[in-house]
Amino acid sequence: MNQKYSKWLLFVLILLALTLVSALFSLLTGEIKISIKELPEILNSKEGLQYAILSKIRWPRIILAFSVGGALSLTGAILQGIYRNPLVEPYTLGISGGAALGIALVIVLGLHLSLGSFMLPLAGFSGSVITIFLVYFLSIRKGAININRMLLIGVMISFIASSAMMFLMAISTTENLHSIIFWMMGSLEEPNSFLIKVVFWSSISGLVISYFFARPLNALRLGEEKARHLGINSTVTIRILFVVASLLTGICVAVAGIIGFVGLIIPHIIRIIIGPDYRVLLLSSFLGGSIFLMISDIIARTIISPNELPIGVITGLVGGIVFVFVLASANFKSKLN
Repeated sequence: MNQKYSKWLLFVLILLALTLVSALFSLLTGEIKISIKELPEILNSKEGLQYAILSKIRWPRIILAFSVGGALSLTGAILQGIYRNPLVEPYTLGISGGAALGIALVIVLGLHLSLGSFMLPLAGFSGSVITIFLVYFLSIRKGAININRMLLIGVMISFIASSAMMFLMAISTTENLHSIIFWMMGSLEEPNSFLIKVVFWSSISGLVISYFFARPLNALRLGEEKARHLGINSTVTIRILFVVASLLTGICVAVAGIIGFVGLIIPHIIRIIIGPDYRVLLLSSFLGGSIFLMISDIIARTIISPNELPIGVITGLVGGIVFVFVLASANFKSKLN
Protein backbone atom coordinates (compact mmCIF):
# COMPACT_ATOMS: atom_id res chain seq x y z
CA MET A 1 0.00 0.00 0.00
CA ASN A 2 2.79 2.44 0.94
CA GLN A 3 4.56 1.57 -2.29
CA LYS A 4 1.46 2.54 -4.28
CA TYR A 5 1.17 5.91 -2.55
CA SER A 6 4.89 6.53 -3.02
CA LYS A 7 4.47 5.85 -6.73
CA TRP A 8 1.56 8.28 -6.89
CA LEU A 9 3.51 10.97 -5.03
CA LEU A 10 6.54 10.56 -7.30
CA PHE A 11 4.38 10.74 -10.41
CA VAL A 12 2.60 13.91 -9.24
CA LEU A 13 5.93 15.53 -8.32
CA ILE A 14 7.27 14.74 -11.79
CA LEU A 15 4.19 16.32 -13.35
CA LEU A 16 4.58 19.41 -11.15
CA ALA A 17 8.22 19.72 -12.21
CA LEU A 18 7.24 19.36 -15.88
CA THR A 19 4.54 22.00 -15.40
CA LEU A 20 7.10 24.47 -14.02
CA VAL A 21 9.60 23.67 -16.79
CA SER A 22 6.91 24.09 -19.47
CA ALA A 23 5.82 27.42 -17.97
CA LEU A 24 9.42 28.67 -17.80
CA PHE A 25 10.15 27.55 -21.37
CA SER A 26 6.97 29.26 -22.56
CA LEU A 27 7.97 32.45 -20.72
CA LEU A 28 11.36 32.58 -22.43
CA THR A 29 10.34 31.44 -25.93
CA GLY A 30 8.85 33.61 -28.63
CA GLU A 31 9.66 36.03 -31.42
CA ILE A 32 11.82 37.90 -28.91
CA LYS A 33 13.87 35.28 -27.08
CA ILE A 34 14.88 35.89 -23.49
CA SER A 35 17.77 34.15 -21.75
CA ILE A 36 17.14 32.54 -18.38
CA LYS A 37 20.11 34.51 -17.05
CA GLU A 38 18.42 37.77 -18.05
CA LEU A 39 15.09 36.83 -16.46
CA PRO A 40 15.79 37.92 -12.83
CA GLU A 41 17.13 41.29 -13.97
CA ILE A 42 14.13 41.90 -16.25
CA LEU A 43 11.64 40.99 -13.54
CA ASN A 44 13.40 43.17 -10.96
CA SER A 45 13.62 46.21 -13.23
CA LYS A 46 9.88 46.11 -14.07
CA GLU A 47 10.40 48.30 -17.11
CA GLY A 48 11.36 48.04 -20.75
CA LEU A 49 10.05 46.13 -23.73
CA GLN A 50 11.07 42.69 -22.47
CA TYR A 51 9.27 43.16 -19.15
CA ALA A 52 6.15 44.34 -20.98
CA ILE A 53 6.24 41.23 -23.19
CA LEU A 54 6.62 38.95 -20.18
CA SER A 55 3.97 40.58 -18.00
CA LYS A 56 1.38 41.59 -20.60
CA ILE A 57 1.61 38.83 -23.21
CA ARG A 58 3.43 35.65 -22.18
CA TRP A 59 2.50 35.35 -18.51
CA PRO A 60 -1.27 35.73 -19.15
CA ARG A 61 -1.01 33.09 -21.91
CA ILE A 62 0.74 30.70 -19.55
CA ILE A 63 -1.97 31.15 -16.91
CA LEU A 64 -4.70 30.65 -19.50
CA ALA A 65 -2.97 27.58 -21.00
CA PHE A 66 -2.51 26.09 -17.53
CA SER A 67 -6.14 26.72 -16.60
CA VAL A 68 -7.82 25.70 -19.86
CA GLY A 69 -5.62 22.65 -20.42
CA GLY A 70 -6.10 21.48 -16.85
CA ALA A 71 -9.85 22.08 -16.84
CA LEU A 72 -10.49 20.31 -20.17
CA SER A 73 -8.39 17.31 -19.20
CA LEU A 74 -10.05 17.15 -15.77
CA THR A 75 -13.54 17.24 -17.30
CA GLY A 76 -12.51 14.53 -19.75
CA ALA A 77 -11.44 12.27 -16.88
CA ILE A 78 -14.68 12.98 -14.99
CA LEU A 79 -16.99 12.39 -17.95
CA GLN A 80 -15.19 9.19 -18.96
CA GLY A 81 -15.77 7.98 -15.40
CA ILE A 82 -19.43 8.97 -15.36
CA TYR A 83 -20.25 7.35 -18.70
CA ARG A 84 -17.72 4.52 -18.39
CA ASN A 85 -16.83 5.28 -21.99
CA PRO A 86 -13.22 5.98 -23.03
CA LEU A 87 -14.33 7.99 -26.08
CA VAL A 88 -16.28 10.63 -24.16
CA GLU A 89 -14.67 14.05 -23.96
CA PRO A 90 -15.86 17.53 -22.86
CA TYR A 91 -17.18 18.34 -26.35
CA THR A 92 -19.12 15.10 -26.88
CA LEU A 93 -22.23 16.42 -25.11
CA GLY A 94 -22.63 19.36 -27.50
CA ILE A 95 -21.36 21.96 -25.03
CA SER A 96 -18.82 23.36 -27.48
CA GLY A 97 -21.43 23.37 -30.24
CA GLY A 98 -23.80 25.42 -28.10
CA ALA A 99 -21.04 27.88 -27.20
CA ALA A 100 -19.95 28.19 -30.82
CA LEU A 101 -23.52 28.82 -31.94
CA GLY A 102 -23.97 31.54 -29.33
CA ILE A 103 -20.80 33.32 -30.39
CA ALA A 104 -21.63 32.96 -34.10
CA LEU A 105 -25.01 34.59 -33.48
CA VAL A 106 -23.39 37.53 -31.70
CA ILE A 107 -20.82 37.99 -34.49
CA VAL A 108 -23.40 37.77 -37.29
CA LEU A 109 -25.72 40.23 -35.52
CA GLY A 110 -22.79 42.54 -34.73
CA LEU A 111 -23.66 42.70 -31.03
CA HIS A 112 -19.99 42.47 -30.01
CA LEU A 113 -19.37 45.77 -31.83
CA SER A 114 -22.24 47.66 -30.22
CA LEU A 115 -22.29 46.10 -26.74
CA GLY A 116 -18.58 45.49 -26.16
CA SER A 117 -16.04 42.65 -26.34
CA PHE A 118 -17.53 40.94 -23.27
CA MET A 119 -20.46 39.87 -25.44
CA LEU A 120 -18.40 37.12 -27.11
CA PRO A 121 -17.43 35.12 -23.99
CA LEU A 122 -20.83 35.88 -22.45
CA ALA A 123 -22.63 34.55 -25.53
CA GLY A 124 -20.38 31.50 -25.61
CA PHE A 125 -21.01 30.70 -21.96
CA SER A 126 -24.76 31.31 -22.35
CA GLY A 127 -24.87 28.94 -25.32
CA SER A 128 -23.05 26.25 -23.36
CA VAL A 129 -25.34 26.67 -20.33
CA ILE A 130 -28.45 26.35 -22.53
CA THR A 131 -26.98 23.16 -24.00
CA ILE A 132 -26.25 21.81 -20.52
CA PHE A 133 -29.87 22.34 -19.44
CA LEU A 134 -31.22 20.79 -22.64
CA VAL A 135 -29.05 17.69 -22.29
CA TYR A 136 -29.78 17.38 -18.59
CA PHE A 137 -33.58 17.77 -18.64
CA LEU A 138 -34.11 15.75 -21.82
CA SER A 139 -32.17 12.91 -20.21
CA ILE A 140 -34.40 12.63 -17.16
CA ARG A 141 -36.93 9.83 -17.19
CA LYS A 142 -39.15 9.27 -14.12
CA GLY A 143 -36.85 11.36 -11.95
CA ALA A 144 -33.71 9.42 -12.89
CA ILE A 145 -30.93 10.20 -15.36
CA ASN A 146 -30.19 7.71 -18.10
CA ILE A 147 -26.54 8.25 -18.96
CA ASN A 148 -26.80 6.48 -22.32
CA ARG A 149 -29.76 8.65 -23.26
CA MET A 150 -27.83 11.72 -22.09
CA LEU A 151 -24.89 10.83 -24.30
CA LEU A 152 -27.09 10.32 -27.37
CA ILE A 153 -28.95 13.59 -26.77
CA GLY A 154 -25.64 15.43 -26.40
CA VAL A 155 -24.39 14.05 -29.71
CA MET A 156 -27.64 15.00 -31.47
CA ILE A 157 -27.57 18.53 -30.04
CA SER A 158 -23.97 18.81 -31.23
CA PHE A 159 -25.07 17.90 -34.76
CA ILE A 160 -27.93 20.41 -34.65
CA ALA A 161 -25.61 23.17 -33.40
CA SER A 162 -23.07 22.36 -36.13
CA SER A 163 -25.76 22.57 -38.81
CA ALA A 164 -26.99 25.92 -37.44
CA MET A 165 -23.37 27.12 -37.41
CA MET A 166 -22.92 26.21 -41.07
CA PHE A 167 -26.13 28.08 -41.90
CA LEU A 168 -24.91 31.22 -40.12
CA MET A 169 -21.52 30.97 -41.82
CA ALA A 170 -23.22 30.60 -45.20
CA ILE A 171 -25.19 33.84 -44.79
CA SER A 172 -22.51 35.92 -43.01
CA THR A 173 -20.12 38.43 -44.53
CA THR A 174 -16.49 37.60 -45.28
CA GLU A 175 -15.32 39.56 -42.23
CA ASN A 176 -17.76 37.81 -39.91
CA LEU A 177 -16.88 34.44 -41.44
CA HIS A 178 -13.21 35.02 -40.68
CA SER A 179 -14.00 35.95 -37.07
CA ILE A 180 -16.14 32.84 -36.55
CA ILE A 181 -13.56 30.49 -38.07
CA PHE A 182 -10.69 32.06 -36.09
CA TRP A 183 -12.61 31.67 -32.84
CA MET A 184 -13.54 28.06 -33.64
CA MET A 185 -9.86 27.12 -34.07
CA GLY A 186 -9.05 28.24 -30.53
CA SER A 187 -6.73 30.90 -29.20
CA LEU A 188 -4.99 31.77 -25.93
CA GLU A 189 -4.60 35.40 -26.94
CA GLU A 190 -6.94 36.88 -24.33
CA PRO A 191 -6.06 40.45 -23.24
CA ASN A 192 -8.71 40.72 -20.54
CA SER A 193 -7.17 39.88 -17.17
CA PHE A 194 -10.59 39.48 -15.53
CA LEU A 195 -11.55 36.65 -17.88
CA ILE A 196 -8.20 34.95 -17.31
CA LYS A 197 -8.77 35.10 -13.55
CA VAL A 198 -12.27 33.66 -13.98
CA VAL A 199 -10.92 30.70 -15.95
CA PHE A 200 -8.05 30.13 -13.51
CA TRP A 201 -10.15 30.13 -10.34
CA SER A 202 -12.91 28.14 -12.02
CA SER A 203 -10.45 25.42 -13.01
CA ILE A 204 -8.93 25.28 -9.51
CA SER A 205 -12.39 25.19 -7.94
CA GLY A 206 -13.43 22.39 -10.30
CA LEU A 207 -10.37 20.38 -9.30
CA VAL A 208 -11.10 20.83 -5.59
CA ILE A 209 -14.80 19.94 -5.97
CA SER A 210 -13.99 16.86 -8.04
CA TYR A 211 -11.88 15.43 -5.20
CA PHE A 212 -14.96 15.21 -3.00
CA PHE A 213 -16.20 12.64 -5.52
CA ALA A 214 -13.01 10.62 -6.06
CA ARG A 215 -14.39 7.64 -4.13
CA PRO A 216 -17.80 7.72 -5.90
CA LEU A 217 -16.02 7.88 -9.27
CA ASN A 218 -13.99 4.82 -8.36
CA ALA A 219 -17.20 3.04 -7.42
CA LEU A 220 -18.93 4.08 -10.66
CA ARG A 221 -16.24 2.22 -12.61
CA LEU A 222 -18.02 -0.93 -11.43
CA GLY A 223 -21.41 0.29 -12.68
CA GLU A 224 -24.24 2.28 -11.11
CA GLU A 225 -25.86 -0.76 -9.50
CA LYS A 226 -22.70 -1.94 -7.76
CA ALA A 227 -21.91 1.64 -6.73
CA ARG A 228 -25.28 1.80 -4.94
CA HIS A 229 -24.47 -1.42 -3.10
CA LEU A 230 -21.26 0.25 -1.91
CA GLY A 231 -23.29 3.09 -0.41
CA ILE A 232 -22.78 5.60 -3.24
CA ASN A 233 -25.69 7.78 -4.31
CA SER A 234 -24.87 7.43 -8.00
CA THR A 235 -27.71 9.67 -9.20
CA VAL A 236 -26.61 12.67 -7.12
CA THR A 237 -22.95 12.04 -7.96
CA ILE A 238 -23.63 11.95 -11.71
CA ARG A 239 -25.78 15.08 -11.56
CA ILE A 240 -23.24 17.15 -9.63
CA LEU A 241 -20.23 16.00 -11.63
CA PHE A 242 -22.08 16.52 -14.92
CA VAL A 243 -22.89 20.12 -13.98
CA VAL A 244 -19.33 20.82 -12.73
CA ALA A 245 -17.70 19.32 -15.83
CA SER A 246 -20.12 21.06 -18.18
CA LEU A 247 -19.70 24.48 -16.57
CA LEU A 248 -15.90 24.13 -16.66
CA THR A 249 -16.06 23.24 -20.35
CA GLY A 250 -18.42 26.12 -21.06
CA ILE A 251 -16.14 28.65 -19.36
CA CYS A 252 -13.05 27.37 -21.20
CA VAL A 253 -14.77 27.34 -24.60
CA ALA A 254 -16.28 30.78 -24.07
CA VAL A 255 -12.87 32.35 -23.39
CA ALA A 256 -10.40 30.28 -25.45
CA GLY A 257 -12.58 28.81 -28.22
CA ILE A 258 -12.70 25.18 -29.26
CA ILE A 259 -9.47 23.39 -28.31
CA GLY A 260 -9.93 19.74 -29.08
CA PHE A 261 -8.34 16.45 -27.99
CA VAL A 262 -7.04 17.70 -24.62
CA GLY A 263 -9.92 16.16 -22.70
CA LEU A 264 -9.82 12.97 -24.74
CA ILE A 265 -6.19 11.91 -25.00
CA ILE A 266 -4.61 13.22 -21.77
CA PRO A 267 -6.79 11.21 -19.35
CA HIS A 268 -6.07 8.11 -21.48
CA ILE A 269 -2.32 8.56 -21.25
CA ILE A 270 -2.43 9.31 -17.51
CA ARG A 271 -4.64 6.29 -16.89
CA ILE A 272 -2.25 4.03 -18.78
CA ILE A 273 0.77 5.32 -16.84
CA ILE A 274 -0.53 5.55 -13.29
CA GLY A 275 -3.76 3.54 -13.26
CA PRO A 276 -7.51 4.28 -13.08
CA ASP A 277 -7.78 5.28 -9.40
CA TYR A 278 -9.39 8.73 -9.35
CA ARG A 279 -7.56 9.75 -6.19
CA VAL A 280 -4.49 10.30 -8.33
CA LEU A 281 -6.08 10.44 -11.80
CA LEU A 282 -7.90 13.75 -11.25
CA LEU A 283 -4.85 15.81 -10.25
CA SER A 284 -2.59 14.02 -12.71
CA SER A 285 -5.01 14.64 -15.58
CA PHE A 286 -5.24 18.31 -14.63
CA LEU A 287 -1.46 18.74 -14.61
CA GLY A 288 -1.03 16.64 -17.76
CA GLY A 289 -3.56 18.77 -19.64
CA SER A 290 -1.83 21.96 -18.50
CA ILE A 291 1.56 20.69 -19.69
CA PHE A 292 0.14 19.57 -23.03
CA LEU A 293 -1.55 22.91 -23.74
CA MET A 294 1.47 24.99 -22.69
CA ILE A 295 3.73 22.97 -25.00
CA SER A 296 1.16 23.20 -27.80
CA ASP A 297 1.05 26.97 -27.33
CA ILE A 298 4.84 27.17 -27.64
CA ILE A 299 4.68 25.22 -30.91
CA ALA A 300 1.81 27.37 -32.21
CA ARG A 301 3.76 30.57 -31.50
CA THR A 302 7.11 29.48 -32.90
CA ILE A 303 6.63 26.95 -35.71
CA ILE A 304 5.94 29.62 -38.36
CA SER A 305 7.27 32.64 -36.43
CA PRO A 306 6.60 35.58 -36.63
CA ASN A 307 3.12 34.32 -37.56
CA GLU A 308 1.07 32.23 -35.16
CA LEU A 309 -0.99 29.11 -35.74
CA PRO A 310 -4.34 28.62 -33.95
CA ILE A 311 -3.66 26.38 -30.99
CA GLY A 312 -6.56 24.11 -31.93
CA VAL A 313 -4.60 23.09 -35.04
CA ILE A 314 -1.66 21.93 -32.93
CA THR A 315 -3.74 20.08 -30.33
CA GLY A 316 -5.75 18.41 -33.09
CA LEU A 317 -2.68 17.21 -35.00
CA VAL A 318 -0.64 16.12 -32.00
CA GLY A 319 -3.61 14.73 -30.11
CA GLY A 320 -4.88 12.82 -33.14
CA ILE A 321 -1.52 11.21 -33.83
CA VAL A 322 -1.02 10.26 -30.19
CA PHE A 323 -4.57 8.90 -29.92
CA VAL A 324 -4.09 6.67 -32.97
CA PHE A 325 -0.84 5.42 -31.44
CA VAL A 326 -2.55 4.70 -28.13
CA LEU A 327 -5.39 2.86 -29.82
CA ALA A 328 -2.88 0.77 -31.74
CA SER A 329 -1.01 -0.12 -28.57
CA ALA A 330 -1.34 -3.77 -27.65
CA ASN A 331 -1.99 -3.13 -23.98
CA PHE A 332 -4.47 -0.26 -24.40
CA LYS A 333 -7.59 -2.21 -23.47
CA SER A 334 -6.00 -4.10 -20.61
CA LYS A 335 -4.65 -0.94 -19.04
CA LEU A 336 -7.92 0.92 -19.47
CA ASN A 337 -10.07 -1.66 -17.69
